[in-house]
Amino acid sequence: MAVLDGIKAIIFDMDGVLVDSEPAMYKAAIAGLKEYGIEAKKEDFKPFVGTGERSFIGNVVRLHGGEYRDEMKDRVYEIYCRDIEENLVRFPAVVPTVRRLHELGYKMAIASAADWVKVSANIRASGLPPEAFGAVVKAGDVVNLKPAPDIFLKAAELLGVDPSECIVCEDAESGVKAAKAGGMRCLGITSTFSAERLAELGADITAPDISALLD
Repeated sequence: MAVLDGIKAIIFDMDGVLVDSEPAMYKAAIAGLKEYGIEAKKEDFKPFVGTGERSFIGNVVRLHGGEYRDEMKDRVYEIYCRDIEENLVRFPAVVPTVRRLHELGYKMAIASAADWVKVSANIRASGLPPEAFGAVVKAGDVVNLKPAPDIFLKAAELLGVDPSECIVCEDAESGVKAAKAGGMRCLGITSTFSAERLAELGADITAPDISALLD
């Protein structure tokens, strides 16, 4: 079976799928929290990747005995957006694949646990064609984030398609769980976890990048 058999819409997670913003986010978070007297390390953040920035930053603040405030997140985002062009890692296959899928008439959406300020900065810096995406769902648009399926179900609703007609492209464990909980097909991107781990969680197919959608 071809990857897109029976599929009308493609929903992309942002980080680890369309771009790799984790190096940029680690640098911004470490620099931002240092201004609040918190000497965080990259390893501190890893358990909270993909859970939204309030969790990503807040849990590390608490790990170091601090009290989280939203101004910390806002400062981290300021640093992130300031340095994004330099620090964002772009995947070579992404832009041509998205352009081709758009030409073929597939509906597409981005569904990210990040805030709009980060999502919009990533779209601009990545070179992705904004017109290719019929919807962008972000933190704040749904109550429950991954591994709950809400963010993907919201994207399907905005695109006007049934969840069973969607394929989700995800690199994170929580994202694969969310896609399958929403009754969607899932392409597991192996930028963060192994193909074996993503398949164990329910990914229908795994690949190094989204160009597998055109196979």
